[in-house]
Amino acid sequence: MYIAPTPESIATLIGREIDGPVTMLNLMRFRAVADYTEHPDLAPDTPISGEKAYDIYAGLTMEHLTDVGGNVLLMGSGGPLLIGPAEERWDRVLVIEYPSLDAFLSMIQNPEYLKGAGHRTASLEDSRLLPIT
Repeated sequence: MYIAPTPESIATLIGREIDGPVTMLNLMRFRAVADYTEHPDLAPDTPISGEKAYDIYAGLTMEHLTDVGGNVLLMGSGGPLLIGPAEERWDRVLVIEYPSLDAFLSMIQNPEYLKGAGHRTASLEDSRLLPIT
């Protein structure tokens, strides 16, 4: 299960010294029921699906994304793979472009962004994030 970047993966990304725009390919697999164990202060009164929790996160994040000059290039529903393990699936695919690596890092370190990021953690069973240049 992979939900958030590690300090090592952030250091590796910074070490790439990306100059110019960076596009992030997000693959997400949602939990059937969102798990707010790590962020009980964000938990709704009644259980919600992982997909609904992610939608809450996405709504809270959009302002921060546009503030750093980022934009959503593609958001769509996934499903089983055409090429790959038959048991593997990605529920949502998201492609976001940032004007620079610094813009991305600025957003994910912003205390206001971090206040709602627990909805993302609660929503995901697994994920992948691939920076593309």
